[in-house]
Amino acid sequence: MKLVINRLTISYHGAGQTIRPVHDFDLTVESGQLVLLHGPSGCGKTTLLSAIAGLLTPESGTIRLDGHDVLALTGRAMLHHRRRHVGMVFQSFNLLPSLTAEENVAVPLTLSGVAPRAARARAHTLLDELDLGHRRGHRPGALSGGQQQRVAIARALATDPPVLLADEPTAHLDHTQVDAVRSTFRAIADSGRIVIISTHDDRLAQSADRVVDMRDVNAARPLLSGSAP
Repeated sequence: MKLVINRLTISYHGAGQTIRPVHDFDLTVESGQLVLLHGPSGCGKTTLLSAIAGLLTPESGTIRLDGHDVLALTGRAMLHHRRRHVGMVFQSFNLLPSLTAEENVAVPLTLSGVAPRAARARAHTLLDELDLGHRRGHRPGALSGGQQQRVAIARALATDPPVLLADEPTAHLDHTQVDAVRSTFRAIADSGRIVIISTHDDRLAQSADRVVDMRDVNAARPLLSGSAP
C-alpha cells in the first residue's frame, strides 16, 4: 500500500482574500511508515489530513492510494473510501458521551452494515489490544484523557483501514499519557498501516520514520488578496 500526494494545492476563499495553507505539496508514504506533519497552528496540517480523508476538495494536484485517485471519487465510492480506507483520530476525541467505550468503537462498524454482535466482538478485541478491555463498559466521562484517546484510536481502527490519520492526538495529554499514545501509534504503523499525524509536539518525533516540517514545504505558498485566481 502506498499513498502518493503530488503537487497538491488547497485554497480557502472569503472576506476578499484567498489563502493557500497547502501549496504545491508532495508526499509519499508506504505501509509500515509513521509520518509527522509538524508545525504551528495554521500551517496546513489539519487541512492536508482532511484532503487525504476526502473531507475537502483541493484546488489542484492528486492524491493516490494504492494507485487509485482519491480525488476522483464521488458519492458512494467516496463514502466507502472514508469508511473503509481511512481511519481518523480527532484532536478532541469526538466520542459520543452517552455510549460506552465499546459502543463508541462499534459505531463505524454498525454504520458499515456489520451485525451488532460482530461489531461488539470487534470492538471488544480492539479495546483489549489497547489495554482497555476492563474499561469497555465505561462512558467517556469516566475515562482519563489518555484512555479516551485510545478509545478514539480503537474506533478509527474498527473497519481495519490501511491508513490512520491523527490530528494533534497529544494536545490534551500529560507526559505519561503521551508516551503511551506514541508507543501505540508506532505499533500501529509496525503492523503494516500508513500512519500520518499532524502535531506541534516534538515528543512524537522519536517514534516517526519521517518528520515533515510544514513551514518549510509551504514556505513559498502565496497569500493572495482580492479575487481568487
